[in-house]
Amino acid sequence: MARPDKLLIFLGRTFRGHKHDYRMLKQEFPPELDWFTALPVRVALGSLGMKSAYRGEQIAIPTRKPRKSQKHPNPQLSEEQKAANTALSRIRILIEHAIGGMKRSNILVHTFRNRIEHCEDDVIGICAGLWNLALSY
Repeated sequence: MARPDKLLIFLGRTFRGHKHDYRMLKQEFPPELDWFTALPVRVALGSLGMKSAYRGEQIAIPTRKPRKSQKHPNPQLSEEQKAANTALSRIRILIEHAIGGMKRSNILVHTFRNRIEHCEDDVIGICAGLWNLALSY
């Protein structure tokens, strides 16, 4: 998690292999507990089930474009929906920049071949700390 000023404030644990972000979120923060009731949360379209699984008034998910059908051969979002999606993406892009800034440490970009248990969590923590330190200068 990151704030809009690009400061990284939370790093979840790492998972081996390919896992979807929403599946990792549900493992890290079980939906049975009230994690996001008082926090503003902005997620991507890949987390569409978040509003139904988690309780919270401040969960913001972009509006998905309707599917093409015979009745609606050219579906479009309304101008209000497009504006809301644009506002969400302007905040989310700053968070993506924070993640990308952390990846300036090349160790996160390439295949990590170290076999020491939990070492990858330490490496990501160090890279995030370096990114946050660079923001303070």
